[in-house]
Amino acid sequence: MSTDKEQLDVEEDFTAVEADEVEPVVEVAKTNLSKRRTIDNLLEERRLQRQLADYDFDL
Repeated sequence: MSTDKEQLDVEEDFTAVEADEVEPVVEVAKTNLSKRRTIDNLLEERRLQRQLADYDFDL
Protein backbone atom coordinates (compact mmCIF):
# COMPACT_ATOMS: atom_id res chain seq x y z
CA MET A 1 0.00 0.00 0.00
CA SER A 2 1.14 3.44 -0.75
CA THR A 3 1.53 5.97 2.03
CA ASP A 4 1.57 8.92 -0.37
CA LYS A 5 -1.62 10.89 -0.88
CA GLU A 6 -2.58 10.56 -4.51
CA GLN A 7 -4.97 12.78 -6.41
CA LEU A 8 -7.95 10.77 -7.61
CA ASP A 9 -9.47 11.54 -11.00
CA VAL A 10 -13.17 12.25 -10.66
CA GLU A 11 -15.45 12.25 -13.65
CA GLU A 12 -17.65 15.32 -13.71
CA ASP A 13 -20.00 13.92 -16.38
CA PHE A 14 -22.38 12.18 -13.97
CA THR A 15 -25.82 11.59 -15.47
CA ALA A 16 -28.68 11.31 -13.00
CA VAL A 17 -31.21 8.56 -13.65
CA GLU A 18 -34.75 9.76 -14.18
CA ALA A 19 -37.40 8.41 -11.82
CA ASP A 20 -39.36 7.01 -14.80
CA GLU A 21 -36.40 4.89 -15.93
CA VAL A 22 -36.08 2.95 -12.66
CA GLU A 23 -37.66 -0.51 -12.72
CA PRO A 24 -39.84 -1.34 -9.69
CA VAL A 25 -37.98 -4.22 -8.06
CA VAL A 26 -40.11 -4.08 -4.90
CA GLU A 27 -42.94 -6.09 -6.48
CA VAL A 28 -40.71 -9.11 -7.04
CA ALA A 29 -39.57 -9.05 -3.42
CA LYS A 30 -43.16 -8.73 -2.20
CA THR A 31 -44.36 -11.67 -4.28
CA ASN A 32 -41.38 -13.81 -3.20
CA LEU A 33 -42.05 -12.95 0.44
CA SER A 34 -45.72 -13.71 -0.01
CA LYS A 35 -44.93 -17.09 -1.57
CA ARG A 36 -42.48 -17.88 1.21
CA ARG A 37 -45.05 -17.03 3.88
CA THR A 38 -47.63 -19.21 2.15
CA ILE A 39 -45.20 -22.14 2.05
CA ASP A 40 -44.24 -21.59 5.69
CA ASN A 41 -47.89 -21.55 6.72
CA LEU A 42 -48.61 -24.79 4.84
CA LEU A 43 -45.62 -26.50 6.43
CA GLU A 44 -46.67 -25.30 9.88
CA GLU A 45 -50.20 -26.58 9.28
CA ARG A 46 -48.86 -30.00 8.24
CA ARG A 47 -46.63 -30.14 11.31
CA LEU A 48 -49.54 -29.31 13.61
CA GLN A 49 -51.76 -31.91 11.92
CA ARG A 50 -49.06 -34.56 12.46
CA GLN A 51 -48.81 -33.58 16.12
CA LEU A 52 -52.58 -33.89 16.51
CA ALA A 53 -52.58 -37.26 14.76
CA ASP A 54 -49.80 -38.53 17.04
CA TYR A 55 -51.37 -37.16 20.20
CA ASP A 56 -52.65 -39.82 22.60
CA PHE A 57 -56.17 -38.76 23.57
CA ASP A 58 -56.53 -41.65 26.07
CA LEU A 59 -54.76 -40.00 28.98
